[in-house]
Amino acid sequence: MAVSVESVKELRELTGAGMLDCKKALEEAKGSLDKAKEILRKKGIDVAAKRAERVTAQGLVQAYIHHDSRLGVLLEINCESDFVARTEDFRTLAQQIALHVAGAAPLYVSADDMPKDSKEDPKEVCLLLQPFVKDESLTIQDLITETISKTGENIRVRRFVRFELGR
Repeated sequence: MAVSVESVKELRELTGAGMLDCKKALEEAKGSLDKAKEILRKKGIDVAAKRAERVTAQGLVQAYIHHDSRLGVLLEINCESDFVARTEDFRTLAQQIALHVAGAAPLYVSADDMPKDSKEDPKEVCLLLQPFVKDESLTIQDLITETISKTGENIRVRRFVRFELGR
């Protein structure tokens, strides 16, 4: 099926994926933008899995201070290169995750960080498994995976700390 340049451009703007990837996804989805987005999302998961073992020695420290100055978050998020660390996609991801940490108050980055004898539900206390506060259909890991597919580099949340007055 032939797809229009306009639909390829629209899908690219929605997902940030490459033009050729968008065209192939639209052809596979027979022109449906929603199905094409899902195809690209699955492909992003594959890309993320291939890049998972790469070293992430660059990145940034993101700060979030709530409007009443009674809550703050510091987040270290890493990627493979300084170039990606300076991109708008990476900075937006860091801001979104810091905001999420402020709102959802996770205790651990991943289930691997939890104590062995913990009785807590990992989906409630692990950052990567929590539903994103702005869109509960996505987890934080989904957000990271989407950015990995856009940037082409491994991204890892290294650590975070959440400060709240009176706690």
